[in-house]
Amino acid sequence: MIAFVQMAAEEENPLVPPIPEFVIGLLAFAIVFFVLWKKLLPSINKVLEERRDAIEGGIEKAEAAQQEAADVLQQYKDQLAEARHEAARLRSEAQEQGATLIAEMRAEGQRQREEIIAAGHAQVEADRKQAAQTLRQDVGKLATDLAGKLVGESLDDHARQSRVIDRFLDGLEDAAEADASGAAR
Repeated sequence: MIAFVQMAAEEENPLVPPIPEFVIGLLAFAIVFFVLWKKLLPSINKVLEERRDAIEGGIEKAEAAQQEAADVLQQYKDQLAEARHEAARLRSEAQEQGATLIAEMRAEGQRQREEIIAAGHAQVEADRKQAAQTLRQDVGKLATDLAGKLVGESLDDHARQSRVIDRFLDGLEDAAEADASGAAR
């Protein structure tokens, strides 16, 4: 029996199927493969194509969004640089206007100072002339009184008094001028 089992075992190889089973299996495989190839494979390819398109579209959208973000960033940087430039220009204009205003105020102050000094000089000159006139009259009156006491008669005549005073003061002025020109030499 062992020999029979060995012989039967030699005839039936478990790795090699019987021919009718092989043909039926091959035919069933071909039918399943054909059905899957015609029905399932296009659906799978369609889904894979849609997925690939979605991924590529997403990548393109992401790249477009990234490019748009870069453009917006560059635009903001340009606007910021322009704003800084404008601020610097405005600051420069303000400094120039400030310097101009200061120069104008200084010139106006200088002009007012000169006017005040000129008015002061004019006032001093007027006061000096008035003081000289008053002094001339007082000196003339004193000189007339003194001359009248020396002469022994009254010099109350106003016209005569004025002539005497004028001659006396002119003589004093001539003497003062002579002394000044002699000292200058």
